[in-house]
Amino acid sequence: MCGGAGYLREDVPLGHPHFGRITPCQCLRTRLEARRLADLRAVSNLDALAHYTFDSFKADLNLPLDQRTSLCRAYEAAQAFAETPHGWLVLLGGYGCGKTHLAAAIANERIARGQPVLFVVVPDLLDHLRATYGPHSPARYDERFEQVRSAPLLILDDLGTQSSTAWAQEKLFQIFNYRYNARLPTVTTTNLELEAIDIRIRSRLTDPDLVRICTILSPDFRSGGVHHSAAELSTLGLHEDQTLTNFSLREKELSAEQVASLQQAFNFARSFAESPEDWLLLTGGFGCGKTHLAAAIANEQVRQGHSALFVVVPDLLDHLRATYAPNSPVSYDKRLDEIRTVPLLVLDDLGTQSATPWAQEKLYQIINYRYNARLPTVITASDDFDAVDERLKSRLLDRARCTSLLIKAPSYRGSEAREWQRPARRKTVRR
Repeated sequence: MCGGAGYLREDVPLGHPHFGRITPCQCLRTRLEARRLADLRAVSNLDALAHYTFDSFKADLNLPLDQRTSLCRAYEAAQAFAETPHGWLVLLGGYGCGKTHLAAAIANERIARGQPVLFVVVPDLLDHLRATYGPHSPARYDERFEQVRSAPLLILDDLGTQSSTAWAQEKLFQIFNYRYNARLPTVTTTNLELEAIDIRIRSRLTDPDLVRICTILSPDFRSGGVHHSAAELSTLGLHEDQTLTNFSLREKELSAEQVASLQQAFNFARSFAESPEDWLLLTGGFGCGKTHLAAAIANEQVRQGHSALFVVVPDLLDHLRATYAPNSPVSYDKRLDEIRTVPLLVLDDLGTQSATPWAQEKLYQIINYRYNARLPTVITASDDFDAVDERLKSRLLDRARCTSLLIKAPSYRGSEAREWQRPARRKTVRR
């Protein structure tokens, strides 16, 4: 019994390594542990997230197959991590896709088991550290920093939303690096692509020996689960009659070379529609059939239960511009994220947009993201690439990522127009 003294001298013989050492008594250790848990919970602000549990998470919503599958995988990974925190878990996804709910559910589950956890939004974390410089701060900087970097389980929500000052980047790197070297369990959520994260942190977040990365493809639950890009941007409904089964190879009207180019494009499009992988670039003159094949691929994916966005490039840029309006129902960042992360993106008529620096930059951001993430993408363009930005060309012409097919057939509409313009043959009337 310690009698409330607080500290005890260990009862060990002379010469023992612990001889003369003072240690906290059991009562004090209990009080210190309770204080530490209360402090972590207060910093975490988990009381406001108490309703974020695994039981309240809905992973079986009526979503396209690919979105539902990604959500279920993330849910199972989070549950397994909450059961036995080991290594790192990174949850990637757009706004409102459920990653914060899963991260908070891990924290709430661990706390329910009496285990310490620190859950903090990254900008708030940096604010907590800055506040320790104040003269009236209840904690010193080194105490608070040590509390964060050595927490038994650290959950960092919304990495990338902080201001990217040199100081902020340095503090985050120190935290990630310490926990990486110590192999301390860590959960991170972000809506950034990995390439946009500081390379020093990214190299640790992508270590396959330590980290499991789960990408959530589902839409924003806070908007009722409606995927804006599919509901508002896609014009696939205008092409629902364009399928692979009704695509004509026009053998009777074209030369052998032209039919061969159509056949090659059709065969590859059919294979791509079954299992989209990397990129497909279809080039050729207006009306040659490239839009039909691109729409047919998207229609086949939708038929299989997957999501696809089909949009003409100038219309796509108009949708982005519209987000700048004060009454826009969606922000620019959210709209851009919807477009660049959709499981299958079909960009029709690349090169017909106005070649302003703004337009070129937006297209580059979308295409570069999908290039690095290797997200299935179909692009149609004329065979004249002069109007295409050099940065885009370098990605479109990368044979390791993109299959480029030239359709040499003339326009369907052109041949029909010639038939309409041909003078009607006069009938001979016998008298």
